[in-house]
Amino acid sequence: MKRLVFAFAGMAATGAAMYFVVYLYRWQWQRAVLCGVLLLVVEVLLLGLMLMGRLARIEERVRDTDRRQREAVDRQEDVLARLQRGTRGQETTDRFRWLDEPAERTYVFVPVLMVTGVLLSGIAWLVQRIATRAARPAERHMAGRLAVLSAPDPAAGSDLDDVPPPGGRRTKGGTARLAITGVVGSALLTALIVALADLTQTRAEADDPSEATSVLVRLDVRDQSMTAERRALAARQMWEGCRGSTYVALHKATFGHLGDGLYAGVVRPALTENDRFRLRGCLEDASLERVHLTVVGMDDTEAYQQ
Repeated sequence: MKRLVFAFAGMAATGAAMYFVVYLYRWQWQRAVLCGVLLLVVEVLLLGLMLMGRLARIEERVRDTDRRQREAVDRQEDVLARLQRGTRGQETTDRFRWLDEPAERTYVFVPVLMVTGVLLSGIAWLVQRIATRAARPAERHMAGRLAVLSAPDPAAGSDLDDVPPPGGRRTKGGTARLAITGVVGSALLTALIVALADLTQTRAEADDPSEATSVLVRLDVRDQSMTAERRALAARQMWEGCRGSTYVALHKATFGHLGDGLYAGVVRPALTENDRFRLRGCLEDASLERVHLTVVGMDDTEAYQQ
C-alpha cells in the first residue's frame, strides 16, 4: 500500500513539474501557479510519508533495544543468583572445630578460652559481613560480564534471528550498472538544464517590418443564458487586461465582434515572437466567471505600399 502511494505521488509530482515548466514557457501564470502549488503539496505529502516511515523504524528499534536490555538484565540477575548460590554452598558450617574434639581432654583455662572464642567469633562474623557487603558489587560486575556467555532463554527466542544476513561484496556487474546509471542520469539532467536554459533565454529580436498583428479569438461561455452584451463586455475586459502583458506598449489595439463567438483584435506596432507568446498566454490564461478565451489564430499584416 505504501509503495502504491509513493508511486502515485511520484507520478503526480512529475506531471505537475512538467506542466509547471510548460505553462511557464507559454506565459500562462495562473496555471503555472496552480501546478506549482500542486507540486508543493505532493512534495509535502512525500516528505510526511518518509518521516512517518522513519519514525516507525525508530520506534521499532527502540522497542527492540528495550527488549534486549531487559533480556541482558535478566541474564545478569540469573548469573548473579548462580554465583551467590555457589558461594553459599561453599561456606562451611564447622567454623569452630575445637569444640568438636573429644570431651576427655581438659584445659586449664577453659573459661578464658571460651570468652576468647566468643570474641574471636564475633570479630570473624563482623569481618565476614563486611566482606560480603564489599563483594556484592564485584559479583554483580562479574555477572554482567558473564551474562554475554550465558545461554539465551529458549522461550524468548535467539538473538541470532534478528541479525541481518551479511551483505556480499559488490560484483563487477553491479558496479558497472551503477556507473552506467549515474552517467545516463547525469546526461539526462544536463540535457534538461540546457534545454530549459535555451527556452528561457532572453534574446535580442529583429525588427518586424509588418505594420500590425491581427489576433482572432473565440469566446467560450459556460452560462448559455448570458446576453450578447455581457459576452462582448467580458471579452473586451480580458482583451484590455492583456494589453500590458507584451514588452512593446500597445497604444493602438482595436477589438471587435465578428459573430458566432469570434472576436478580432488588431495591435500596432506588430508583435515580435516573444510578445506573441506573452499575449497568447495571457489571453488563454485569463478568465472571468464562466468565460474563457481561446486564441484561434495570430498573423502579421504587411504595410500598405502605394
